[in-house]
Amino acid sequence: MTGDGAAAHAAGRRALVLGGGGITGIAWEWGILAGLAEAGLDLGAADLVVGTSAGSLVGAQVASGIDPEVRYQAQLAGAGDEAPARVGRSVVARWAWAAVRSRTPEGLGARIGRQALAARTVPEAERRAVIESRLPVREWPGRPLRITAVDAVTGALAVFDREAGVPLVDAVGASCAVPGVWPPVTIGGRRYVDGGLRSAANADLAAGHRAVLVLAPTTAGFGPMASVGRQVAALRRAGSRVAVVSPGRREREAFGGNSLDPAGRAPAARAGRAQAPSVAAAVRAVWEDA
Repeated sequence: MTGDGAAAHAAGRRALVLGGGGITGIAWEWGILAGLAEAGLDLGAADLVVGTSAGSLVGAQVASGIDPEVRYQAQLAGAGDEAPARVGRSVVARWAWAAVRSRTPEGLGARIGRQALAARTVPEAERRAVIESRLPVREWPGRPLRITAVDAVTGALAVFDREAGVPLVDAVGASCAVPGVWPPVTIGGRRYVDGGLRSAANADLAAGHRAVLVLAPTTAGFGPMASVGRQVAALRRAGSRVAVVSPGRREREAFGGNSLDPAGRAPAARAGRAQAPSVAAAVRAVWEDA
């Protein structure tokens, strides 16, 4: 487990960055990935995969070589017997208060982390079982994979990889632990919350790669949190070629009003698949020339 220094590891040619966005974000990412694969773009060949929140669950599977078409088809099965969750207004209000009071990303993470530690949620073991059911791989892949989370006490970024000695399910669970909705995840005696609390995509962890593709269901930052756009601008200044794919208005409408509602899974996946042809040329220009 490492902090911001993870970006200093030896870089390869191409990095795939998968951002957060709830259940609908997962489905949209699989739709985009399946559509780009159909267009002949093998994103699973990335030299590095970075996953944050929803993107950690997708990224673990992409790095493990799972066919995007298989996972896309799984999204079309819909909600099944899963109950929706929701980020309530009171939770949003507490986040907003923390953002106003915080001057640094770590300060923001610590404030919201304290809220998460005090929140009443389902038991940690119950949530872990849900993550495990959604993750058809159990071992860290051989391909470099970095999964982000935030220390609920210090607010510091944590980056889990194959060398960290952390079970993959726990790393993904920590990255997906939406504060105030799901319980913080215990790893090595510490508690961790959603990696999206530090950045919607943590694209800066792809620093040093010649080509970077960012799939970001959400792109904004709040308070001292860096937006995806700001991180991408820094990557470009450092010499990386970067393509960013995000949902447009039509895709966001397909998601519905609750990103944590499994009923939005199939519409979001179809929206991503339909969007893929319109972005394939821009992705190819960055990816294939690296």
